[in-house]
Amino acid sequence: MHFISEELEDYAALHSENEPDLLQKLNRETHQKILQPRMLSGHFQGRVLSMISKLVNPKNILEIGTYTGYAALCLAEGLAPGGELDTIDVNEELVDFQRKYFDLSDYKNQIHQHLGSALDIIPTLNKKFDLVFIDADKENYIHYFNMIVPLMNKGGIILSDNVLWSGKVLEELKPNDISTKVLLEYNKLLKDDPRVETVLLPIRDGLTVSRVI
Repeated sequence: MHFISEELEDYAALHSENEPDLLQKLNRETHQKILQPRMLSGHFQGRVLSMISKLVNPKNILEIGTYTGYAALCLAEGLAPGGELDTIDVNEELVDFQRKYFDLSDYKNQIHQHLGSALDIIPTLNKKFDLVFIDADKENYIHYFNMIVPLMNKGGIILSDNVLWSGKVLEELKPNDISTKVLLEYNKLLKDDPRVETVLLPIRDGLTVSRVI
């Protein structure tokens, strides 16, 4: 679903920072070789992620849901000197694809891949985070959020992707649609939870920015 016209989306992208060459190649190869390429953050949202990361200048970033590594590379652009990014995904088939592009970047020694369930891996990281990007299975968004908040530094930012879910958040809920049900609960949680202050941006499929108080 396009919340604004494709022409306006193109105009916004055209008048934002250019997509770096490496990310252009990653974007192209994802569309050529990988299933569900629409999951890629893409040029405009990628520049938004990069800008937010540069404003935060995080020491530690956590990403839940790596896919082909595009968003991780965007977020890594804002890392503080010596900072680290931990990214978690369950898809073993994408590990080598991700690593190829991570190794071609300036952040190859700062990006750490983790394969498996984020709910199992997060407690083992033993870090406090300044920036977190949640972009994985929607059914666990609430679990991820509640696990992450105690691990955030004060003033840290939690980004949540796909919170408008192709407009399904406005439609009548279908009985078996667990993902939409959880996202409706999640969006309400972010609005009401006293531990964070939140703004929902209608960028692509919806991006929530939550600041830990």
